[in-house]
Amino acid sequence: MTDLPELTHFIQGAHVFGSSGRFSDVWNPSTGEVQARVPLASKQEVERAIATAEAAQPGWAATNPQKRARVFMKFLQLLNAESPELARTLSREHGKTVADSMGDIQRGAEVIEFSIGAPHLLKGEYSSAAGTGIDVFSMRQPLGVVAGITPFNFPAMIPLWKCGPAIAAGNAFILKPSERDPSVPLRLAELWKEAGLPDGIFTVVNGDKEAVDVLLDDERVQAIGFVGSTPIAQYIYERAAANGKRAQCFGGAKNHLIIMPDADLDDAVDALLGAGYGSAGERCMAISVAVPVGEETANALVAKLTERVAELKVGHSFDEGADYGPLVTSQAKERVEGYIQQGIDEGASLVVDGRGFTLEGYENGFYLGPTLFDGVTRDMAIYREEIFGPVLAVVRAGDYEEALALATDHEYGNGVAIFTRDGDTARDFSARVNVGMVGVNVPIPVPIAYYTFGGWKKSGFGDLNQHGTDGFRFYTKTKTVTSRWPSGAKEQASGGASFVMPTMD
Repeated sequence: MTDLPELTHFIQGAHVFGSSGRFSDVWNPSTGEVQARVPLASKQEVERAIATAEAAQPGWAATNPQKRARVFMKFLQLLNAESPELARTLSREHGKTVADSMGDIQRGAEVIEFSIGAPHLLKGEYSSAAGTGIDVFSMRQPLGVVAGITPFNFPAMIPLWKCGPAIAAGNAFILKPSERDPSVPLRLAELWKEAGLPDGIFTVVNGDKEAVDVLLDDERVQAIGFVGSTPIAQYIYERAAANGKRAQCFGGAKNHLIIMPDADLDDAVDALLGAGYGSAGERCMAISVAVPVGEETANALVAKLTERVAELKVGHSFDEGADYGPLVTSQAKERVEGYIQQGIDEGASLVVDGRGFTLEGYENGFYLGPTLFDGVTRDMAIYREEIFGPVLAVVRAGDYEEALALATDHEYGNGVAIFTRDGDTARDFSARVNVGMVGVNVPIPVPIAYYTFGGWKKSGFGDLNQHGTDGFRFYTKTKTVTSRWPSGAKEQASGGASFVMPTMD
């Protein structure tokens, strides 16, 4: 174990070896082998990172937005050139296929592209002659030092979603990535430095709860962005708020896909396969519940799914023919297998069982075959809880209203989709469903970068979403100035002091 490569933090523009003496293993999910060790920061290490960020931030904030945008242009150029190798690094640590990793990086790059528009997005408002001789204007200013705590399942995309608007707005950003796949965030830090970002503006601190709690408690950190499980999202939101910080926390999901009787069934099956089993189901926007409306639709859907699920190819991360790869850790695999058994125990019909899958030559990898349940009901754990694995549950609905209620009443409200040929149905569903992101004949409704991403109910905590204009609102504060420049003659005729509430008459 001592011969394993030792990863670092990235503080003040340089790689820094950990000094806490605590480490976490970084696995290769395809082989089941430990490939590196990542340091877990102590309180003192995190405090040092905050101090260097705080010292660097005023100079970056004083840099005009157009010059900041030029750094982003250079970073984007470097990121695009580096994407193939970044994707391979990502796949080695996460387990998703290289093609999927490229998508991870691309969706992050799109937010960097959007953030290049910071000179426009940071403009305030101006009202001339709002009152006699009075002008009113507003300006958006950075918060200072902000932090992002990001999950293992998108080690490129979500850090870029968080840091892009934050840095473009003039803040210093501290990233606490997942300790399961930290190499891509560290490489992003190198690319930011190469692009011309001043030292201390993008910092990577690897760690666990100890590091997170320092970021939550330190008064120098003004805002926290988080993506992960709902219990942790709620914990971070509450603790950050108690300490007077802004918090933007996104949690778990249970995304439904409703299949109406008039839907193109082949399209719906293709959508369910990709959205349900892609990335081994380790996506917060994965479709984990299929809701066919009517018995005829349900029977036809399950028949087609059964045939197609059995044909899916599970392979190692670098297998170009694989539909998806391994789960991220052995513990993740065991957790999903536990849910499968629980579904059987609760009376669901196990149509396709992915347990017991092994890949020749990679017998120690964390693989799980695609799993399909039918006859799932609202009271079952495999319906109520987020499984985060390649498991699709079919919940049959008698009619449209029942299908709508399933998605609306569930405690999670991240994403939902409906497949139909009927415009009235799609329009009604989009308006009435109590979920934050809706797809119409689109299985994974992740908005483009200039719209915002965020779920409702227990999928999201906080008032503002990720990326889009909300990203810039979250990482800035608004200052409003009311100014009056009276002439000397008018000043003499003012009549002295006034003790009534001022108006603009």
